[in-house]
Amino acid sequence: MDKKALFLKCVAFTTAVHRATHELTKNAKSDSITPVQYSILEYITVNQPVSPSEISDCQHMSLPNTSRELKKLTEKNLIEKFSSPEDRRKQYICLSKEGEKIMDKTFASIETRFLHRIQNTSEKDLEDINRALDILKEKLFY
Repeated sequence: MDKKALFLKCVAFTTAVHRATHELTKNAKSDSITPVQYSILEYITVNQPVSPSEISDCQHMSLPNTSRELKKLTEKNLIEKFSSPEDRRKQYICLSKEGEKIMDKTFASIETRFLHRIQNTSEKDLEDINRALDILKEKLFY
């Protein structure tokens, strides 16, 4: 296996993922939040509860910038913070009920676009895509 060719194929694939993500999410988010705030909310939705440092690391943001955005999301009642029962100094973030509503609405819009994209895909191809996603998650995007 030519690992350089595999790497270049992976770069092309991740670029295509970013492009498809942009197309699927374009104009799907609430106008009341910024793209950065949406990205944070999306990460929280999929991984909650999360710590501010996990958000900072995943979003490639400094911890002070992350804290500022989390404060804005708290003020908008979209997230809730709570302390770890084991260590009161450790904070975790999850969506509030209002945050869940916004993300449910956003994900419903994205799902509609996704279903439109795969509407003519055969059952066998859908099964292959599902299997490929499982393999990618397990082997590459863990």
